[in-house]
Amino acid sequence: MSVLSAPVAPAASSPVFSPEEIAARARRIREPVHIVSGPNGRELGLAAGPVSNNPVLGTLPPLYPEWLGGRTFCEAHGVRFPYVAGEMANGIATTRMVSAMARAEMLGFFGAGGLAYADVERAVHALAGELRSRSNWGVNLIHSPAEPALEFRVAELLLRCGVPRISASAFMELTPAVVLCSARGLRRGADGGIVRRTRMLAKVSRPEVAERFLSPAPAALLDRLVVQGKLTPQEAGLAALVPVAEDITVEADSGGHTDNRPLSALLPRIALLRDALCRRFGYRRPVRIGAAGGLGTPAAVAAAFALGASYVVVGSVNQTATEAGLSEEAKAMLCEADVADVAMAPAADMFELGVTLQVLSRGTMFAQRAGRLHAAYRAHGSLEEIPPTVRVAIERDVLRASFDEVWQHTRAFWERRDPSEITRAKADPKHRMALVFRWYLGSSSRWAITGEAARRTDYQIWCGPATGAFNRWVAGTFLAEPANRSVVQIALNLLEGAAVLTRAHQLRTYGVPLPSEAFAYTPRGLA
Repeated sequence: MSVLSAPVAPAASSPVFSPEEIAARARRIREPVHIVSGPNGRELGLAAGPVSNNPVLGTLPPLYPEWLGGRTFCEAHGVRFPYVAGEMANGIATTRMVSAMARAEMLGFFGAGGLAYADVERAVHALAGELRSRSNWGVNLIHSPAEPALEFRVAELLLRCGVPRISASAFMELTPAVVLCSARGLRRGADGGIVRRTRMLAKVSRPEVAERFLSPAPAALLDRLVVQGKLTPQEAGLAALVPVAEDITVEADSGGHTDNRPLSALLPRIALLRDALCRRFGYRRPVRIGAAGGLGTPAAVAAAFALGASYVVVGSVNQTATEAGLSEEAKAMLCEADVADVAMAPAADMFELGVTLQVLSRGTMFAQRAGRLHAAYRAHGSLEEIPPTVRVAIERDVLRASFDEVWQHTRAFWERRDPSEITRAKADPKHRMALVFRWYLGSSSRWAITGEAARRTDYQIWCGPATGAFNRWVAGTFLAEPANRSVVQIALNLLEGAAVLTRAHQLRTYGVPLPSEAFAYTPRGLA
């Protein structure tokens, strides 16, 4: 005759009160933790299991990195983690990087900005073939005010190839291309709700730009696309009822294009705007707010989630990842950067507008040399007007070629890419000067990608203070080794560390005396 054993109660846990033991217990984030008082009633400690003699003042449930953001983001994009590897232009965010993120149940974007159409087309076809059964991958659509035809052509390519996620970046105004990506494929679902075929994440750094993406697409743009046969009347009608984007990525001080605004001021401002516009338009689904820029440590990621971000987008620090399309020389330069080793420099894609971007200053003279070119552009109406002494200095110290030689390279490039630029340059000497100077800005990025040793001091490497913070965090750890620095390991460690710091902050709000080491997380290999 068998007798069923009575269930065995868990053994009582011994509370811990020393700083070292409290820090160790706090790091066990996947276990519930009890806050208990000591014998004198004033001292606070922690216990992992049932407590027999000490009063329990509070209990925190398990905490997982997956739970840090908004669950609706993970549900909408079919991911496990509220984490995005952002697009880095010129293909620095490679197809390998996007594939690795997709297989790790995160989201990644291919950096299509700055690439020729044929290069984008090859990358899109490769990703569509490899990841056809997945929806958690995407491609960047960057605003190209100097090349609107290319911007629209890329948008049509992304839609034609069924790219499931599109990251729209650097837009100041809505364009036909971005509205087309938002509206194409809209339909009513079985429940009457509006279903999107393509989901867009819009990267913004200004409230006025956020408002455009948070509002329905303008009727004039929708009507024009219908007349052109790019949208059906039904798609346009549905587009008038939903926001252009249901994921708004608030980009603070970042590498590359940036307005240098702090996340702690910008994200709450955009969140308030989001709430007001959702009420005004009566949207049935929530619009999510994400955070980007300055996220190079677990503390920064935890702070972004604490501000209310549904997801985080990490960009510049991934340039040192094994999958990044950047030369080993440029990666090594980035690994030496500290938080102050950055500068602002003219942007190649918006040179004439005076738009700047944030770049690495340590080990490269790009920022100063590009600044000299823009100063000459502002001061003169053509290449011929530049004083001979200034011209000689620019040709010798910056271009390392004559204006005429650079113009020959530039003309050959635009004859292949957009011959109308050559026609315009012949009629407008100042535009010809801009194209010559933009040759240097565009080439400097390619030199950093290919590792052109002779032009090392001209490397244009996008970098913000977060890269320096990341370097200090990983120094002497598992992630300091280049071979270990995959995009997935960077992501998992940032998320794990953010969860550890979030648990520490939770415990501190209860009055638990946590030592400083409880707010530190050391990177390690994670699966």
